[in-house]
Amino acid sequence: MKKIYSLLLLVLTTVSFGQVFTDNLNYPDNALLTSNGWTAHNGAGTNSPNVGVSNGLTYTGYSGLGGVSASAVGNAAQLDNTGEDVNKLFTTPVTTGTLYYSFLVNVVSGDAGYFTHLGNGTNFAARVFVKPSANAGKINFGISNTGTASYATVPTDFDLNTTYLIIVKYDVSTTGAASIWVKSAGVPATEAAAGAPEHSTSASGVANVAAVYLRQYSATQNITVDGILVYSTWFGATPCALTLNTETVACDAITLGIDTYTATIPFTGGNTGTYNLSVNAGTLGGASPTTNATGDIIISGIPEGTSITLTVSGTCGFTKTVASPECKPVNTLPYLESFPYTVGGSLNAEQKWSLVNTGDNIAIATGSLAYPGITASGNSITFVGTGGESRTLFTSTNTGYVYSSFIVNVSDLANVTTDLANTYFALFTDATGSTTNARVWVRKNGTQYQYGLGTGSAPTDWDTTLYNAGDIQYVVLSYDFTGNTLSLFINPTIGGSAAPTVAVTPATAFANLGGFMFRQDGATNTPTITADELRIDSTPNFTLGNQSNEITGLRIYPNPVSNGTLFIETSANAEKTVTVFDVLGKQVLNTTTSDNAINVASLHTGVYIVNITEEGKTASRKLVIR
Repeated sequence: MKKIYSLLLLVLTTVSFGQVFTDNLNYPDNALLTSNGWTAHNGAGTNSPNVGVSNGLTYTGYSGLGGVSASAVGNAAQLDNTGEDVNKLFTTPVTTGTLYYSFLVNVVSGDAGYFTHLGNGTNFAARVFVKPSANAGKINFGISNTGTASYATVPTDFDLNTTYLIIVKYDVSTTGAASIWVKSAGVPATEAAAGAPEHSTSASGVANVAAVYLRQYSATQNITVDGILVYSTWFGATPCALTLNTETVACDAITLGIDTYTATIPFTGGNTGTYNLSVNAGTLGGASPTTNATGDIIISGIPEGTSITLTVSGTCGFTKTVASPECKPVNTLPYLESFPYTVGGSLNAEQKWSLVNTGDNIAIATGSLAYPGITASGNSITFVGTGGESRTLFTSTNTGYVYSSFIVNVSDLANVTTDLANTYFALFTDATGSTTNARVWVRKNGTQYQYGLGTGSAPTDWDTTLYNAGDIQYVVLSYDFTGNTLSLFINPTIGGSAAPTVAVTPATAFANLGGFMFRQDGATNTPTITADELRIDSTPNFTLGNQSNEITGLRIYPNPVSNGTLFIETSANAEKTVTVFDVLGKQVLNTTTSDNAINVASLHTGVYIVNITEEGKTASRKLVIR
């Protein structure tokens, strides 16, 4: 026994440099993880994960007393249900640098989901996903910093009932670059020797990592995890004197074609050995870390859309992955998009569109949608459930009006499980694309659906009209900067006139609008949607008798009205024509008056649109009657 302990001590001493966390999960037969230092953070007490009986995983060079994990093969964690999720804390949280997280895994069945990750209690990163492959009996592994899966464009197929070594590299920061390697044999001596990762991702990271997490996400999940190690270097290797610091990337041009970009990677700790550099794309230049203590490694001419991997070998062996920027232009107004792209492709792969968040992309669908008065061309787009959003930028606008219009078909509600659950699927953003403003909502209502409008986490108003799955609508979203009025028009007549179906007054006026997004929300609340013929402009393609030149000094009060009298004031206080429409667009009041007071006692409780015309100028406002 003493000899075994001495050997174990020797192995730990030789590999423990930079060790942050270790757990070989070799607890007593069938022991709960929560009885051995792990803490439940979700679903406590429900199908608690445990270890089995002699179910420890074996992998030459990693498991066993002679392996990296330095532990006798015994038991391993079983993630074989849905329910309790657990975590185990590091001795000290990590707030800078890089973490290398490795473990053995054997998947008996793997419905799509993530089963392990790093995090700090409320924020998670480096989530390892598994899913069934498109090829029967195979699985794929992926990695993402969010709850939305991300896999290689062409993922590698791996086998069920087979033990693999997974190595995750995570840069501890809010950008959180993460890479995953999946090995079927051997423990790479260096990061460079590991070769290209299976997949890399970035963004939405966390700058404080305090624990390892294990997750049970499906009743049909059956995954065994063993030999968890976390180091600050590749398997505890002596740190390299050469340090590659945070990179910068810059597009060489921004056009509708595939442009190139330049990556600049500053380094310190050079002139301390021989450092051989290679890249997977572009031209390598700049200062050499072999002969310079500090400097910039410059990689130029990298094709847009290609992430660059810089490999360092020689005295040290490691890699650095730099994500490609999007060199996509801002579209000028009027902006027309008929989606003339290859069917089945990703909308975000096109130069007018960018991916927001991660997940399944909005796809190009066959053919066009038809609406009277619109000549359609190209194809269309389709999306359903959860996934990445698609954003397009247009000329930033902060005066007058902005209109976006598109034909839409909500073709299937089968995946929407909750009646009247709110979700928004189309919206304006500001010029940076970072602030989501005017939102078009949709919700299932019985066997039908309806549209809503709002600016916050829930819609302000709903169109009362219900539509059937498969119906086609023409949807127009507009914002009036002068009057701070957000309007939604459903099925206006092209070339005709229309009043808003729904209109709201944002609590805070928009500073500018410069982006438009189609959005996928949740798996059970975004129905199957097809959209086509997007148009963004400063003028509509139908007549708006209630929106033209703004009336100076216009003020209506009180609003809501509860005493039957509405007051309308303007700078001119001239004769006005006042027309009121209900939410269905039906005119319910029309009067011409030189008086500021308007009798609205005949109107029932509800929401209305008031059109005011004075001296040839017209404006509209939302009115609430109580």
